[in-house]
This record gives sequence, structure tokens and C-alpha cells, in this order.
Amino acid sequence: MQHQRQQIVTFTRQLDALGLNQGRTGNLSLRLDDGFLITPTGISSDELDADQIVYMRMDGSVPADQYKPSSEWRFHRDIYAQRQDIAAIIHSHSTYATVLACHRKSIPAFHYMVAEAGGNDIRCADYATFGSQALSDNVIKAMRHRKACLLANHGMIAGGADLTVTLRLARLVEELAKQYVLAVQIGEPVILPQQEMAIILDKFKDYGKQHDAD
Repeated sequence: MQHQRQQIVTFTRQLDALGLNQGRTGNLSLRLDDGFLITPTGISSDELDADQIVYMRMDGSVPADQYKPSSEWRFHRDIYAQRQDIAAIIHSHSTYATVLACHRKSIPAFHYMVAEAGGNDIRCADYATFGSQALSDNVIKAMRHRKACLLANHGMIAGGADLTVTLRLARLVEELAKQYVLAVQIGEPVILPQQEMAIILDKFKDYGKQHDAD
């Protein structure tokens, strides 16, 4: 467990270094056994160490003598409960994703790479107070058949098989958000039709995968 705790610390600092998070905002988690590890509440990345990473059970309880978990633990728990394909989650307040989220805009299929998040758009979850069960319920709805979503007036979430994959997706969502914000400044971009996105989604099943040589 200590290795996974240190991994969360390392990736939390990477988020800051990449400009995807600042200070005490955002949180990370990693599925582990019958629960998950999650960053503690109110501790900035430069002050964080492995012993402060919290183990939570799926019922929301925490073993004695641990730090308090992130206030957003509910949507981490609920995503893990709903999605066996997701084993790591990153929530950040990255700039361009948050800009769109503050306008409550989803990211449409203006670029084929939107398919990397699992569908023909990246939805924006309805607004609810941070840390609430209502927000978690909205996230689960927005993440249906998706690996990422925006959070209205808040930020973004990405999920994946491990923290490396999840960080890559979080970076992509932020880049797509930036491209979309810039694109709409010169007019509405052309949106790829659903038929084309269905082709792209099918091609993405093997995207980036190397096959063994015969």
C-alpha cells in the first residue's frame, strides 16, 4: 500500500507541474482492494507526503488515526462502485476545462480526439455543491459511457485503468478544452457527424496498441 500512496503523491505533484492544478484544489484516487486510496483534504501538493494519503472503504468509512479524505470522496467512491473499468481518478480545476464548465458547456465533436474520452462529446455534469451526494449523482450521469466529464462551475474529472493513463486523458481533456475555447472565438467550429464519430470510436478500440510481430 505504501507504494501506491507514494504514487499518488508523485502524480499530485505532476498535476501542479503540468499546470493542471494549483495549490490545494483537485484530488486523486486509486482503487485498492475493497476500497481506494485518496488524497487528504486541504493539503497542497508541496506539503503532501505518502503517510497522509487516506485509505477509504466503499461504505465511506476510514480506519482510525488517518487524515480526513478529500471532500470529493463521494464521486470517487461512486465511480469505482459503478465502473469496473476505472481504477484511477483525477479531478482538477485546469484552466480551460474550468472556463467551459463555468459556462456549463460540454465539449462537442469538433475534433476526432474527443473520442478518446469514450464518446462523441465530453459532457458537462449539472451543478451541485462540492462534496455533496447530489454532485456525485450528477457525475455518474455525465460519465455514462465516458471516461471524462466537466463539472459545472467547478472543473473536470478523468478516469482510467491506472494513474498514467488517467493523467494522459486529463491532459488531453484540457488541451481539447483549450482548442475549443480558441476555435469558437472565430466562429462555431464544424462538428463531426455521429456517423463519423462512430467510425472513430471503433478505430480507437485498437488506437495506440502495438501487436506482437508474427
